[in-house]
Amino acid sequence: MGFLHLFASHVVFLFLSSSLVFLHGAAADQEEALRTYIVQLHPLGSTGGGDATSSDHDWHLAFLIKSVPSSAEQDDKRQWKPSSRLLYSYHTVFDGFAARLSVGEAAALRALQGVASVREDRRVELHTTYSYRFLGLNVCPTGAWARARYGRGVVVGVLDTGVWPESPSFDDRGMPPVPDRWRGVCETGERFNATNCNRKLVGARFYSKGHRANYPTDPSDAAARTREYASPRDAHGHGTHTASTAAGAAVAGASVLGAGAGEARGVAPGAHVAAYKVCWFNGCFSSDILAGMDDAVRDGVDVLSLSLGGFPIPLFEDSIAIGSFRATVRGVSVVSAAGNNGPEPSSVANEAPWMLTVGAATLDRRFPAYVGLGNGRVLYGESMYPGKVDLKNGGKALELFYAAGGSREAMYCMKGSLSAADVAGKMVVCDRGITGRADKGQAVKEAGGAAMVLANSEINRQEDSVDVHVLPATLVGYQEAVELKKYISSTPRPVARIAFGGTRIGRARAPAVALFSARGPSVTSPSVLKPDVIAPGVNIIAAWPGSVGPSGLDGDARRSNFTVLSGTSMACPHVSGIAALVRSAHPSWSPAMVRSAIMTTADVTDRQGKPITDGDSGERADAFAMGAGHVNPALAVDPGLVYDIEPADYVTHLCTLGYTQREVFKITHSAVNCSELLHANPGFTLNYPSIAVAFKDGGGETSTVLRRTVTNVGAPNSTYTARVGAPVGVKVTVAPTTLAFAEFGEKKSFQVRVDASAAAGKDSAEGYLVWKQRSAGQGRRRTVRSPIAVTWPVE
Repeated sequence: MGFLHLFASHVVFLFLSSSLVFLHGAAADQEEALRTYIVQLHPLGSTGGGDATSSDHDWHLAFLIKSVPSSAEQDDKRQWKPSSRLLYSYHTVFDGFAARLSVGEAAALRALQGVASVREDRRVELHTTYSYRFLGLNVCPTGAWARARYGRGVVVGVLDTGVWPESPSFDDRGMPPVPDRWRGVCETGERFNATNCNRKLVGARFYSKGHRANYPTDPSDAAARTREYASPRDAHGHGTHTASTAAGAAVAGASVLGAGAGEARGVAPGAHVAAYKVCWFNGCFSSDILAGMDDAVRDGVDVLSLSLGGFPIPLFEDSIAIGSFRATVRGVSVVSAAGNNGPEPSSVANEAPWMLTVGAATLDRRFPAYVGLGNGRVLYGESMYPGKVDLKNGGKALELFYAAGGSREAMYCMKGSLSAADVAGKMVVCDRGITGRADKGQAVKEAGGAAMVLANSEINRQEDSVDVHVLPATLVGYQEAVELKKYISSTPRPVARIAFGGTRIGRARAPAVALFSARGPSVTSPSVLKPDVIAPGVNIIAAWPGSVGPSGLDGDARRSNFTVLSGTSMACPHVSGIAALVRSAHPSWSPAMVRSAIMTTADVTDRQGKPITDGDSGERADAFAMGAGHVNPALAVDPGLVYDIEPADYVTHLCTLGYTQREVFKITHSAVNCSELLHANPGFTLNYPSIAVAFKDGGGETSTVLRRTVTNVGAPNSTYTARVGAPVGVKVTVAPTTLAFAEFGEKKSFQVRVDASAAAGKDSAEGYLVWKQRSAGQGRRRTVRSPIAVTWPVE
């Protein structure tokens, strides 16, 4: 309670004095463009004055009134009207506001007493009929769903592109009443009213001020003409897809135009959904995201699902990390996508240790679409084009066309680059890259092409994300692409046909880490292993808006209640749903306990019992690719032991990163003295479920000791024994090696000594620590696993 009290003040103070007059120089320059800034303020008491009874909004507005010169108002009342400058006042996850300022005003504002930071708004990107079964979820009295009550009583807040409320995935039949504690609203707007919410979709809001400030409507801008709704209604599809993946209702007979047929369910079908539309046609802005998080936490969500993010940046500059910290302090589990910038090392986003960061993995479901060449060779490909066994051309093969030696644009099948004289009636080969996969098919179709083969590059390897193409099409891996192009160049009239093989399950090794899934080690916090886990994120079928074709293309007139997407955006809501199940089963658990349960029960072997592989190398996946492993919800609801973390421990951890007091304040909104904290906690290490050791440059350090504490959440009178798989060249010692618990809720501590003095010439190594429960007399013996990752500076 003491630490939470540090964050209790939501009324902020900015010292307003005659010193504000020096803002007028920049503000009076009508030629200087306004930009959106996020302003963080110190709590009211720290600035020595102010009207403590004023609302945050009024106080922020009063500042803007004093900071905008009257002469500017007279020149352009609409542009300089103070109320139009204030975009958002934040109350819950952030102390401050977002406003439109000139560069000069922002610079002057930074120097004022009471201002913690002023940073420019940041744009970030958006990062199943079968996947719930792949995760081992099924309807039986003893299964994880039953034990977790299907997620009943939990509200999952989804920050995304909104929601399509008419989707059958948001039908509330069989749902319990809305929780009494729920304080959210169903915000009305364009084609959205209060009746669109129900017991499943319990809340919906939208936030566009940051987006509109950065992208004002311009008829000459093609993107601005993209159909959007000034309401929570989803015009994109991404938000509907992710929300239904996390907590969608059961829908029998779901398919994508007949493909991938089965029963669709969210991971937590009994949980409630609240949609916060913070993303629009060209991205998401931090100011809107913070506003959505602010409302979501105040509304009473239990889980926040964030399938969005950017590139790694320092935590004190990351609005998502800052907002999620306050959400975590208030008991909300924040689940985020790791990003799609893999397989590059240290590409993982959303690295904050209080977030649960999710990478993407494959399923063992395939959609084969073979390419039969004129020389008799058959190349394996994949597609979700709803075609029959052969092209509808009387069984005749089509002539192949590839713009080898032509323009780069034509090789990539960019819009307008293909000539009808070249491609009419032909099967066109398109290289992947630059434009979207489905967009290439649209370009081929518009030029008169009859079919398409998408050819992976060496960078794409054998990655096989499918699309609902607008013409017969398939995607082939790099090896197949090389053979296909060799065939085309070897004969004057190359021909081929595509045969669609429907849906196949169980024919491939899975899960495997998706090629695109972002990798660690973490840049901002090397002593914390990221991503935390991987989850299904390739070819995921989930709900889709009724206004958008299943390909996502503007010209696609087809309609389907479901479509297929790939990305860590799709993996994230799977884990958000699992977090909802764990919270439903254990309502009193902290976000750290929920995360620990999901991490320590994750699988490190695939469905064949072999080590999970990496889509990049085809070899065994390391901890920087898969974190603790692939999620296993059946085990997560009953983990045996958990690693808990107090909010104050995160503050100490930030001090160990070398952050200044000012930088720590930007994240935690509390004044701390890092010297005192580190002196009081010598050798502090965060009580994280995974173990990451990052040896530093120049110190000659070759060993370290980490302390961990586990809490017994299983049966009383339980004993666990340690088993270590040490990284190659590294000695790992655990003391004690046995933990005996007499009671439920009892805590036990242990030390892990890592000695890497014999590990010469390495840049990383990994192993594991497992606590194995001794025979409990009944039920399964719980296994609590932590990956161990050791890194050295790269010379």
